[in-house]
Amino acid sequence: MNNKEFTAALSQKLGIPITETTPIIESLLSGLIEELQNGKSVTIQGFGSFEVKKKAERISVNPTTQERMLVPPKLVLSYKPSNILKEKFK
Repeated sequence: MNNKEFTAALSQKLGIPITETTPIIESLLSGLIEELQNGKSVTIQGFGSFEVKKKAERISVNPTTQERMLVPPKLVLSYKPSNILKEKFK
């Protein structure tokens, strides 16, 4: 399901026009992104939690040349599904 299909399905389910549904979705996602950029975790009850984690720097080895390289630290997005969601897929 792509963004257009999701917006249409949500619009039909809520009984409101797509032109009103699109700003709701955009607002939700921009709020989610803003909180994650500020270093906060976001939990959606019944769905799961999103968190930005810092991966430490590490040494990587090129398997062909055996050259060792230092991989710098980076931020990665982590998602953990809620127990309710996990139960639905058992």
